[in-house]
Amino acid sequence: MTTVSRPAGTDERWEQFHRWGPYALLAVSTALAVPAGPLLPTAGTPGRLVGPVAAALALQLWWHHRRRTAAPGTVPALAYYALRTALAFALTWLNPFYAIFAVMGNFDIGVLLPPRLQRFGLALTAVTMAGSQSGGLPPGPGAVGWGLFGGLFLLHFGLGLLFSHLAKRDADRAAAKAAAITELERANARLEQALQENAGLHAQLLVQAREAGVADERRRLAAEIHDTIAQGLTGIITQLQAATDTPDPHRARSHVARAAALARRSLGEARRSVQDLGPGDLEHDALPEALEKLVRNWSARTGARAGLTLTGTVEPLHDELEATLLRIAQEALANVDRHAAADRVGVTLSYMGDEVSLDIRDDGRGFDPLALPPRSATGGFGLGGMRARAERVAGTVDIESEPGAGTAVSARVPLVRHG
Repeated sequence: MTTVSRPAGTDERWEQFHRWGPYALLAVSTALAVPAGPLLPTAGTPGRLVGPVAAALALQLWWHHRRRTAAPGTVPALAYYALRTALAFALTWLNPFYAIFAVMGNFDIGVLLPPRLQRFGLALTAVTMAGSQSGGLPPGPGAVGWGLFGGLFLLHFGLGLLFSHLAKRDADRAAAKAAAITELERANARLEQALQENAGLHAQLLVQAREAGVADERRRLAAEIHDTIAQGLTGIITQLQAATDTPDPHRARSHVARAAALARRSLGEARRSVQDLGPGDLEHDALPEALEKLVRNWSARTGARAGLTLTGTVEPLHDELEATLLRIAQEALANVDRHAAADRVGVTLSYMGDEVSLDIRDDGRGFDPLALPPRSATGGFGLGGMRARAERVAGTVDIESEPGAGTAVSARVPLVRHG
């Protein structure tokens, strides 16, 4: 069965109508009925209206205080609707103008009656309205009077059903809209929660990446000390011991000179390793400026000609990416100094839309990448370490080289902007 519950957007206005409407309709009906009573042959005298009108007003005052706690279908709601309908019927019997008061039964039927009784309530209101418009109650004598009454009854009952159906449809639409809004709010809440969880996972991944970088730096420094500084100190001890053991002054000076050279080289390696613990060059400079200084200082120290070339539009990169590229450049240049015996080195930093590439090419002696000896567990940083460092930021490192044809190291990382 249909109901006349109203959309949520008009609740406040309908609340006011249900509260004050019966008073207003009863007053209008009385204002029209009293002066028109003598003119209507079926109307009773004004004195006969006093009792039913007073009863209707008292009923309305009682309901005014009970309506907030009475749900549809409860005993107070059913009693109020039944008594008001009976009083409206009686008043309309005495004077047809009280049909104005009776029409209230079509507006609050969904507020007072359960669905199974709503058609019955509409029928009672239709009886009252039809009697009013067919010349009063009871209908006029003969088939014409009852036929007019029956036609008007069917008209009012059909209109009541139609308006009830339209009200239910509006209420269903409002309920569907409210449900859609509620579901959208829940979806937004789930999305916000997922974004918060994603941000937490992202932060956790960054922390893990930094911790992995710290561990890698410790392993790299241990390998550097083992491969360079420790070996240099061993050589120094050997040369000084040889100088002490030989009686030949010329040979002793030669051993001391070799020890001094090894000491200077070891000192340089120690300084390089300490400086390479963190990207100190990036504290005050962006990656291009840090690379420019690195290449210039390396060239001045080694005597080889070296230069930096920039291509594309320079973008501020995420700190991890800049540190990774700078570390790879430092290690690649160190390898050139140790092994390549190159005269010229070219470093190219390219910004290419969604990725950044760093290329270091030299004209040194080169090597066969497939013939490299296996690295020990404590081996130096090396080419494998460069690849591992790039892979931690979803990048790659490729090596191209052959004996006598120089070496090219190419690192590629995704372009993730700073912040």
